[in-house]
Amino acid sequence: MKIKNLGLLPRIIIAICLGIGAGYIFPDWLARCFITFNSIFSSFLGFLIPLLIVAFVAPAIAELGKQAGKMLLVTVIIAYLMTFASGMLAYFTASSSFPLLISADAYVGMNEAAGATSLKPYFTVEIEAMFSVMTALVLALVLGVGVSKLSSVSLKNGLEDFRSVIQWAIMKIIIPCLPIYIFGIFLDMSVTGTVGMVLLTFSKIILVIFALHVGLLVLQYIIASLFSGLNPFKALWTMMPAYFTALGTQSSAATIPVTLRQTIAMGVNKDVAGFVIPLCATIHMSGSTLKIVSCAIALMITHGMSFDAGMFAGFIAMLGITIIAAPGVPGGAIMASLGLLSSMLGFTEADNALMIALYIAMDSFGTACNITGDGAIAQIVARIFRKKSDNSALQS
Repeated sequence: MKIKNLGLLPRIIIAICLGIGAGYIFPDWLARCFITFNSIFSSFLGFLIPLLIVAFVAPAIAELGKQAGKMLLVTVIIAYLMTFASGMLAYFTASSSFPLLISADAYVGMNEAAGATSLKPYFTVEIEAMFSVMTALVLALVLGVGVSKLSSVSLKNGLEDFRSVIQWAIMKIIIPCLPIYIFGIFLDMSVTGTVGMVLLTFSKIILVIFALHVGLLVLQYIIASLFSGLNPFKALWTMMPAYFTALGTQSSAATIPVTLRQTIAMGVNKDVAGFVIPLCATIHMSGSTLKIVSCAIALMITHGMSFDAGMFAGFIAMLGITIIAAPGVPGGAIMASLGLLSSMLGFTEADNALMIALYIAMDSFGTACNITGDGAIAQIVARIFRKKSDNSALQS
């Protein structure tokens, strides 16, 4: 099989393994070539992130604004609240359990000792972003709302064309170069001797994050059952074909037919399911948010960085808006969140690279959590609008 036909996850795993091994055998001059590439790539990525936010968020808001009706507003609010709640659940769970599993002392000490041996690029290319992440987000909101209110076809088409350009840049430049970037990051960590500590640290938290996904889905369906009267565990079991389809496809959009079928089989009104499921495939990101927050806290603990609930509440609130329509590209949620990670949490380029690797390594589980949770939202929306269930088999 050709490398280009491999999925992004296998390429990332191969890049990590090769990067670790290369750190032991590459001469400094060759290793510095990859570090130079990483420096340029990172600078370009920093330039692209604000544009990515505008390109993703503005057209999505414009499209939502064109749809009329209370059901749209209610669905968007519920999806956002679930995304925010999942982030806060991840924060409180991770902040209380991760310090028992990982420690800053060994990592910080090793990182300081490795500082002198860290490889330097041959040269750097500074590519300044056109505007900050917060400016990009505000601009996207203004453009999106403005287009929806003015019904400007030309401006709407312009935003969609701009989104296509950014998607092209991501698919043709960022995604193909990402394994090389990850390779360089782990090459550098291997040279400096920190890679073992990093891998050990995150092997301890992956099971916790997976358990969080399961717990989140159970909680979402229990809450939904209070509205719908359906048995939450039977309903969740009915959605398992959609969950496992998402595990295989790693795509919310590709899973929509299965998600829709199982939501109707669960007992949700057909018309409600047909409206909510495609919409939530774009705007409901509970699983993705849970992963990003959990990994971010783990990194901050290992680095000895201070954080609190207020900081993460603000971060999660912004994240829920920033990653709208991010499912349009592989790893879109983590790409869209890089700017917030740097500006609000103080992450470095190396931290962001680790976040990308960790997120993509668990991408299928986050996607599965997102789309399975869509069924719970459909239950709630159907009950609020008094849409009669098409199936009483799952009643409690």
